[in-house]
Amino acid sequence: MDKSSESESEVSESEIADYSEKPYKQLRDGELKVKLKLDSFKCPFCSGKKKQHYKYKELLAHATGVAKGSAARNCKQKANHLALSKYLKNELAGDAEPPRLQLTVYSSKQNQAVVSDMYVWPWMGIVISPLRGNDDKTLLLDSAYWLKKLARFRPLEVKTIWVEEDSAVAVVPRFSGGMDGFTSVTELEKEYEVKRCGKKDWSYKTGDWRFKTYGWCARGDDYNCQGSIAEYLSTVGKLRSFSDISKEEMQKSSIVVDDLADKIAKKNEDYNQVQHKYNEQIISLQRLIRQKDELDQTYKEETKRMQEISQRNVYRILQEKEMLSKKLEDRMKDLDTWSKELDKKQALTELERQKLEEEKKKNDAVNSSLQLASLEQKRTDDRVLTLVEEHKRKKDEALNKIRQLEEELNNKQKLQMEIQELKGKLKVMKHREDEDDEDVKKEMKKMNEELEEKCSELQDLEDTNSALMIKERQSNDEIQEARQELIGGLSGLLSDRTNIRIKRLGELDEKPFLKACKKRFKGEEAEVQYAILCSKWQETLKDSGWYPFKRVGTEDKMKEVVDEEDEQLKSLREEWGEEVLEAVKTALEELNEYNPSGRYSVPALWNFKEKRKATLKEVIEYMTLQIKNLKNLKRKRKG
Repeated sequence: MDKSSESESEVSESEIADYSEKPYKQLRDGELKVKLKLDSFKCPFCSGKKKQHYKYKELLAHATGVAKGSAARNCKQKANHLALSKYLKNELAGDAEPPRLQLTVYSSKQNQAVVSDMYVWPWMGIVISPLRGNDDKTLLLDSAYWLKKLARFRPLEVKTIWVEEDSAVAVVPRFSGGMDGFTSVTELEKEYEVKRCGKKDWSYKTGDWRFKTYGWCARGDDYNCQGSIAEYLSTVGKLRSFSDISKEEMQKSSIVVDDLADKIAKKNEDYNQVQHKYNEQIISLQRLIRQKDELDQTYKEETKRMQEISQRNVYRILQEKEMLSKKLEDRMKDLDTWSKELDKKQALTELERQKLEEEKKKNDAVNSSLQLASLEQKRTDDRVLTLVEEHKRKKDEALNKIRQLEEELNNKQKLQMEIQELKGKLKVMKHREDEDDEDVKKEMKKMNEELEEKCSELQDLEDTNSALMIKERQSNDEIQEARQELIGGLSGLLSDRTNIRIKRLGELDEKPFLKACKKRFKGEEAEVQYAILCSKWQETLKDSGWYPFKRVGTEDKMKEVVDEEDEQLKSLREEWGEEVLEAVKTALEELNEYNPSGRYSVPALWNFKEKRKATLKEVIEYMTLQIKNLKNLKRKRKG
C-alpha cells in the first residue's frame, strides 16, 4: 500500500477539520498556488481535471461543494477542499467580484455624497405638484393617478399628502429595499434635476414655480424636518446610510450565492453518479447482447457440426444396408438355382432319395428365411415412405416454430431496450423529485407502472422463447435425421436414367473439362490432361482461403455472387473457355450455399430435369412408382 492510501485511511469524518489545518497552512505559505492571474484561479487539489481556470466565485463554489460532498468523496479530499474554501474566504476575499450596482453617478464628488448621505429606507422619493387654478385637487390626491404617471420608475406604492402651507400635493412613491429600488429612485431624481425641478429648485421657488412639478430622493433632511411629509416618512421608514444598506445587500447576496453554489455542486455530483451508473448499465447491456450473439453463433456451429456427423453416420448405415440387401438377393438366386438342379436329379437309390428329401427340407427352410427377408425389405420400403411424409410434416412445423422463435426473440430484444431506456429515464427523474413538481411525480408513477408491465411481458416472452427453443432444437434434429435417412434409403433405388436422383452438391461437372481437353489434345494425352485439370480445380474448391465472392444489391436484397474478376477465374476463362468457367462457378455457388464452412461436397436429392433440388412431393411420387414396379416384378417372378 502506498503513502497516499495510508494517509487517506488515517483520516476519519471527525478529523476532517483538524486535518484541513495542514493544507490551509501550505496555501497561506504559498506552497500551493491558487491565483493564476488577476481574475483567474485554479484548484491545487484537482490537477487531473480538465478545467484548470476558475473565477473566484466558481472556485469557492467548487471547494464548498466538495467539502460538503457525498460519501463517495474520501475524507482527505473533503479536508483539502475545506482548507481551500477557508483560504478563499479569509485570504482572497478581496479578489471577489464586487456586486454590480446600477448607480447613477455624475462625478467623484457626487459619488462620495451618495456613499456618505443618510437615506430614508425603504427607498422613497418625493414629488411636489403645486395646485394651479384649473387643476382638479381630487384627481391630484388620487394615488392610482400618480402610480400610473410614475409607472416608468416602477414604484411599489404611492402615498399622496396635501401640503396646506404651499397649496400643493406631495406624492411619496415607495420602492423596493434592494439596489433595484435605489436605481429607480435615482432615475426619478435625475430626471427632475435635468428639468431644473430638483429639491434646490423647490426650495428657492423662483419664476413660474407653480407651473412645474418637482421631485427628488428622500434623504435625512426630509426625514428630520417639520410637516406632514416628515411625519409620514418617519412612520413608514427609517434613516440608514448607503454603506450599511450596501453591506446588508452584499451579505444577503453572498448567502444566496453560497447556498446556490452548494446546491449546484451537490446536484452536479448526484448527476455524475447517475450518469456513471447509467453508462455502466448500457455497457452491461451491450456486453450481454454480445454474449448472446456469441452463444447463438456457437449453437449454430455446434448444430451444424452434429448434423454433418449424423448425416455421415446415416449415409454409412444406409450403404451397409444396401450391401446386405444385394448379398441377400444373390443368395436367393443361388438357392433357387440349386433347388431347380435338385428337382431335375432323380435319386436311383433310397439313400439318394432320403438325401434329396433332406436337401429339399433345408432349401424350404432357406426359402422361408428369404421370404421373411423379402417381407422385411418391403416393410423397410414402407418405412421410407412414411419417413418422407413425416419429414415433410416436421419440416413445416419446424419452419413455423423458427419463424415464431425469431419473432419472439425480436420482441424480447425490443422489450429489453425499452426497459433499459425506462430505467435510465426513471433514474434521471428521481433527481427532480426535490423540485416538488406534481407533474414529475405523476410521470414517474406512470413510468414505474409501464416498467413493471414491460418486465412482466419480458418474463412471459422469455418463458415462451425457452419452450420454443427446446421444441425447435428437437424438431430440427428429427428433420435432419429423417432427411439423411431418406437420402440413404434411396441411394440404391435411383439410377442415371431417372429425373430425380442423388447429386453431390459442390462437385465439378467433368464434361466441360473433358470437352475442352479433347479440343486441345489428342488420344490418351487428352484423358491425362483432363484428369489433372479436374483434380487441380477440385482441390482449389476445397481451399477455404480462396473466397472469390462479392456482395451485390442493397439492404434486404443484398446477396453474394461469384466475382468473375477474381484473378484465378479470369485466368481459367482465358485458358479453357466459358464452359469450364461456368462449371467452376456452379460448384462454387453450391458450396457457398450448402456447405460454406466445410468446403466439401454434400449429397442431396436433385431434379436433374429442372436443375434444382427435388421437392418432397416429387420424391414421394417417385417412391410410389418404384414400389409399384417392384411389386409387378415380383408377380412376374412368381408367375
